[in-house]
Amino acid sequence: MSADLHIHTNCSDGTQSPEDVVSLAKEAGLTTIAITDHDTFDGIAAAQKKGQELGIEIIPGIELTTEDCDKEIHILGYFIDVNNPEFLAAIEKIQKAREERIYKICDKLKDLGVEIDPQKVFALAGHRVAGRPHVARVLIAEGFVETFSEAFKKYLDFYGPAYVSHYKLLPKEAINLISAAGGLAVFGHPAVSNCDQLIPDLVEAGLAGIEVYYIRHRDYQVKHYLDLVQKHGLLATGGSDYHGIESGREVKLGDHRIPNELVEKLKHEHARRNQSK
Repeated sequence: MSADLHIHTNCSDGTQSPEDVVSLAKEAGLTTIAITDHDTFDGIAAAQKKGQELGIEIIPGIELTTEDCDKEIHILGYFIDVNNPEFLAAIEKIQKAREERIYKICDKLKDLGVEIDPQKVFALAGHRVAGRPHVARVLIAEGFVETFSEAFKKYLDFYGPAYVSHYKLLPKEAINLISAAGGLAVFGHPAVSNCDQLIPDLVEAGLAGIEVYYIRHRDYQVKHYLDLVQKHGLLATGGSDYHGIESGREVKLGDHRIPNELVEKLKHEHARRNQSK
């Protein structure tokens, strides 16, 4: 019995459909997965339908990008009411900002002598939540770079010359949105953002957990975040951050998994926090 609580589909910046992701999860022997697309719930219904067919539990989730302390901080949300009107209104604004961001990134690339048509980025994405991975894939297709990692290192990383900030959302605001919609907020891949000093304030805002078992976390980082989980009374979660077979990321679904007992703890905390609502 094992789970992966950080998975993307082609409804955001993944390369495979929700149905294909669930089928791969079944083949990999996973029993529970969370669909955590960026700023959208569009893949959840299809994933849950396929999950019912194959006997895979699908936890509704989302990944929100926030910024604080001059760092990009990702907040994962689990068990959110996907029909919550306030949450849907918020992600509508975020999705609109994502569209505008693509134009700004393409303008910056043009200033660097790298001209790509933003419409090609939107066409490749096929939805409203296009992001830097889609830009990277167009850069590869147009011959400006050879690999996904080169596109990010050369142009698109947080401190890269073509980087454009996301919709201005603070981590606390993301946690409040998730909590108000009945969900649990988890600090995603914290070693990537390296903003541990924010954790006490995030706990006060309602943070429920930390993504301790992230595929890129080293053993000493896992131990460090397990200590912080214990210190602050949080939950430990984990996931692969899977983006698809042709995503440019060397991650296979099933290579990184957590025991279902951590999922059960997540469920119990969700029930506890929402029992009086």
